Amino acid sequence: MQFELFREDYRLREKLSPKARNIRVEVRPGREVVLVYPRWVPRSEALAFLRSRGDWIREKISEMEQHAAENPPPPPARWDGTDELLLRGETVPVCIEPASLRRPSVRFESHAITVFAPAALREQPHKLELALKRELMHLAQVEARRALDEEAARLDVRYADLRINDPQTLWGSCNPGGVICLSWRLIMAPPEVFRYVVVHELCHLVQANHSQRFWRLVERQMPGYEPHKRWLRDRGQQLHHYLPRRPAGGAGH
Repeated sequence: MQFELFREDYRLREKLSPKARNIRVEVRPGREVVLVYPRWVPRSEALAFLRSRGDWIREKISEMEQHAAENPPPPPARWDGTDELLLRGETVPVCIEPASLRRPSVRFESHAITVFAPAALREQPHKLELALKRELMHLAQVEARRALDEEAARLDVRYADLRINDPQTLWGSCNPGGVICLSWRLIMAPPEVFRYVVVHELCHLVQANHSQRFWRLVERQMPGYEPHKRWLRDRGQQLHHYLPRRPAGGAGH
């Protein structure tokens, strides 16, 4: 169950969670604050906790807005050979090369991304976007599978399956059946950030919570993980500005 309220300083979304063990507050871009609390906690108690965190909330909102001002989003893709994209933490040019192909093809290199496509498709940029996104998802899946297999062996656990998708708020998840879902956008983040999310989700196969025991396990599996966690907190939203999600029924879907 969720409630949404508008306050003077931010937009509040309340979320009753059957999995939550404690009350927690999350600050998200766009002045959105999410109050998560277990079903057995009275709403009045959860709101009191929210009020007690008022100074921290305002501080986090200020930090996010300052970071957003210092790191403006990239311009929309023009598909004229001047675009750039993040790949493994580095900004690389997206080159368009004419080719006698029935459908676009994509080549990834450390210094560039090249999209080979018929000249006529320049008039249909959504098809170029879909082709690039499709290949990025495939690349993310290949690298995620490799990282999952390596880290699962080190942790001595088994995961059931891997799914790559494009969630708005989560970078990864692990369901009770051992299916791990990861955002394809992690392929744009530095490799160690990608690895941190993989480790994080695999550790949930041992500890299905965010207890101190869970974080000790993450630290044991990946010493010094904190900078990678902070990178996602501070810069993760930037990844959603590249090849943004389209509304249902939008062009190309």
